[in-house]
Amino acid sequence: MTTDTRIDFNDEDSNRSANPHFDAVLDTRLSRRKLLGGGVGTLATGLLGGVALTGCATDSTVQSMGAGNERLLAFNAVPKGLADVVTVPAGYKVEIIYALGDPILGGAAAFKNDGTDIDFDKRAGDHHDGMEWFGLDAGGKPSRNAVNRGLLAVNHEATTDEKLSSHFLHANGGKTSLPRPASEVDKELMIHGLSVVEVAAAGGAWKYQPGSAFNRRVTTMTEAVVHGPARGSEHLVTKFSPDATRCRGTLNNCGTGKTPWGTFVSGEENWYGYFFRDAKDDDKRGKKDPSVAGLQRYGRNAGAASRHGWESGGTADQYVRWNNSASGASARDDYRNEMNTFGYVVELDAYTQQPLRKRTGLGRFAHESVSFAKPVVGQPVVAYMGDDARGEYMYKFVSAAKWDAADANPADRLAAGDKYLDQGTLFAAKFKADGSGEWLELSLNNPFIAANPDFEFKTAADIAIFTRLAADAAGATKMDRPEWGGINPRTGEFYMSLTNNANRTVDGEMATDAANPRSYSDMKDGKESKGNVNGHIIRTAQATPAATAFKWDVYLFASEADADKSLVNLSGLTDENDMSAPDGLAFSEATGLCWIQTDDSAYTDKTNCMLLAGMPGKVGDGGKKTLAYKRTDGSEKRIDTYVGRAATPATLKRFLVGPKDCEITGLCETPDGRALFINIQHPGETTKMADVNDPAKYTSQWPANAGYGAGKRPRSATIVITKIDGGRIGT
Repeated sequence: MTTDTRIDFNDEDSNRSANPHFDAVLDTRLSRRKLLGGGVGTLATGLLGGVALTGCATDSTVQSMGAGNERLLAFNAVPKGLADVVTVPAGYKVEIIYALGDPILGGAAAFKNDGTDIDFDKRAGDHHDGMEWFGLDAGGKPSRNAVNRGLLAVNHEATTDEKLSSHFLHANGGKTSLPRPASEVDKELMIHGLSVVEVAAAGGAWKYQPGSAFNRRVTTMTEAVVHGPARGSEHLVTKFSPDATRCRGTLNNCGTGKTPWGTFVSGEENWYGYFFRDAKDDDKRGKKDPSVAGLQRYGRNAGAASRHGWESGGTADQYVRWNNSASGASARDDYRNEMNTFGYVVELDAYTQQPLRKRTGLGRFAHESVSFAKPVVGQPVVAYMGDDARGEYMYKFVSAAKWDAADANPADRLAAGDKYLDQGTLFAAKFKADGSGEWLELSLNNPFIAANPDFEFKTAADIAIFTRLAADAAGATKMDRPEWGGINPRTGEFYMSLTNNANRTVDGEMATDAANPRSYSDMKDGKESKGNVNGHIIRTAQATPAATAFKWDVYLFASEADADKSLVNLSGLTDENDMSAPDGLAFSEATGLCWIQTDDSAYTDKTNCMLLAGMPGKVGDGGKKTLAYKRTDGSEKRIDTYVGRAATPATLKRFLVGPKDCEITGLCETPDGRALFINIQHPGETTKMADVNDPAKYTSQWPANAGYGAGKRPRSATIVITKIDGGRIGT
């Protein structure tokens, strides 16, 4: 969020480890632990919104061949813009199909969008985010090839708030002081989580199916089952689940993934801010209690206010659980461990109503997407992940079980998930200055973890729950907010967006390095931002997905087109493809294009957030660049980094610009590549709470201004993009 009065609970910053200086302290650490021995191992349209329905064009370059006579990136690049509309190239069609409040289960009335609606456990949730497609054949059976009928599994990450209240959900904007009314909290508890909704194309139009038996909501109150190494851990014991095998809800779900066995996985991201902890809680627990170090490392200091004040809604269990203080005689009597039940990857079978599973083996941090390498028979299943906070790490999970081709179509999809995700090894990435890297094992086999003086790891459960502390001990590289990732289907290389990092400096605690080489100043509306303001996309290549050694380079440095080409615009971006804050990232299986989505606040004086399409190339297709920083004392710091081939309008183009104040996020496609689903999140998010009943003062009225739904309050929504000539998206 961008207004000065708002606390950004997405801006978590708790890494105080010395990992950027890992090489310098390596000898000391080895000496201290030498006793252990060993090593570290509609119409033709280009515009949707308001009244206008037109195309736009700035570039006519035709690109590489796709299938048949198709050429990739043959569309005209969409120019930057600030209109409250969705803009796509001429020749493409946009439909809004599924928005906040749309009824999907019986008993929910039509959405009025005036703040009086209830029954949000039966409606689409808020802040549509990551999303995956699950096909259905004509008979309603699961199909990997279906293109006209399917299920969308959708994350509902958060809600638009200025102070405490989700103001667009409440008639008068809600209460901005504690205690919060239970009726307001009850709504907000329900608009977070996941939804599964059936969609179908008929008569040239896509629509969601409100009466489908497949439709489902998962909220903050839905019971889930704990799986993996943390199951039964003392750190997950709560009043609700004294044996630490169950928990409730999923929260702040951001990125997604689709498993090789056909299930939906979703990452719990910025969940820490939803909890309150008493100012004296450290003393009550005992400052040497390991839980205190864990709470602090995950951004929850004693006395810090919660994002929404849900804990103040009353004495009922649904409110009390958000108070993370040690208030009872033991963990069985309170919710001191409730926060430890969040921060995982959750798995759901979109085709069934089976209970949600929390996959603790994939670690606990601010999860984004999960990118599965193409499975190979007889080899482990490998998944890549990132921790989206400043100075956090990139991760990889390698299953203990070896891939069996029969599991591509299992009788019980979640049982296959048990097989591959409950047991395995987690790794964190260390990037080296020569363009190589190493995946560091996070287990008790690693002497830096087994003998860590700062936090005692006794079991695999401890590593699964306090993953950040384990990665600190192992010496992983602090990155510039690892966001979404994707696997290039043509090369198998892994790409990850690094959105930005205001803490990146030339020297100091989070100094520039080869993999995070930029620190600079950027001006917007007379205000200065510093650090890695615009972000970049890194990629890795390795002999096999399970290998621990890799090569890396930077696929793309995001930048404004007119920025300094020696220190900022290192990828040579132009007006056709400049961008800021790459966030969502996904590859098309149909075309091989790399789709890049932005969630930006640095460039929004010039353009709303956007979607770009790129031809990805491969690691090593560019070369080394040296950045030279002049220090105030007259000395110079020089950093070598490795950059992919320069972007041109022939290899990277802007495809879509969204409405005002939105993030572009969530991307999936039908298997033929002819329908692309995108989420428009939080349009109008900087609207002041005081103006909630004055539509003229909304910063956005989308999607109502595009003719979708009642009222004028802005709503997050899913759109589908098709090509008028029936071709594949991106051609």
